Amino acid sequence: MTATYPTRTYQAQRAALADVVAIPVTPFAEDGTVDRDAHRILLRRLLDGGVRVLTANGNTGEFYALTPGERRTVTELTVEEGAGRATVVVGVGHDVSTAVAAARHARDAGAQMVMVHQPVHPYVSEAGWVDYHRAVAEAVPDLGVVPYVRNARLTGARLAELGQACPNVVGVKYAVPDAAHFAAFARDAGLDRFVWVAGLAEPYAPSYFSAGATGFTSGLVNVAPSLPLDMLRALRAGDYPAAMRVWERIRRFEELRAAHGSANNVTVVKEALACLGLCRRDVRVPSKVLPPAERAEVAAIVAGWSI
Repeated sequence: MTATYPTRTYQAQRAALADVVAIPVTPFAEDGTVDRDAHRILLRRLLDGGVRVLTANGNTGEFYALTPGERRTVTELTVEEGAGRATVVVGVGHDVSTAVAAARHARDAGAQMVMVHQPVHPYVSEAGWVDYHRAVAEAVPDLGVVPYVRNARLTGARLAELGQACPNVVGVKYAVPDAAHFAAFARDAGLDRFVWVAGLAEPYAPSYFSAGATGFTSGLVNVAPSLPLDMLRALRAGDYPAAMRVWERIRRFEELRAAHGSANNVTVVKEALACLGLCRRDVRVPSKVLPPAERAEVAAIVAGWSI
């Protein structure tokens, strides 16, 4: 049965994705609960710094370590703080029923889009991937939907199939670390049909922009909002030397995040925020606080940025 969608082109959602798509952290209080006050402060800092797209419940927000109730809390806090100032994207995932319920909660809370996390099931067929995302998209036809693609085996033809069935699938957060593969995938899926967001953040943004991306995600933005925005301005202008100068400034920070299979992706960001006195460094297992030597290196990097 073919779904019926409102008559719209989703232009506002599409335009919003062609930007720095911030992935805020989820700060924790001393008792281990979500620190609502610190979360609001961090969100306001992003907005005051010029960020215009916020992703609640992204991986940098420790999506998989949060309870369902905490994910709803993060969604609501982000929508409240972003109201009138930013487009809010909400990460959803887990089993289909949970993903659909979270998408509907995001809609009811006032979000404009949902980002569907890459299914973590050990047995993912391409046709099943389409069905999973279609179930979410059809449940919230008013929202823009952004699949998070981390599976190098998925073909562009399958994404094109999803886009044909669901016009509200407006963009793709592409996070396979291969720029040539991205270029082919985007063209097989439809370069102009979707807005392409470089989902591996600043280290990959220049190469992915050269192949058709118009936005990129950022966890670094939590720490230094001006740096990703500087890179975006350079990339929009086609000034790749300027973009790479930003790349060089953030290189070591991002290398620390990517080390050991990205084990410290969130930990490094929270350590930097702790150095600035903005939140506790606490992360939830299976993440772990940095050892002293790496904590010192993060502190030195942040000091060098003169934030």
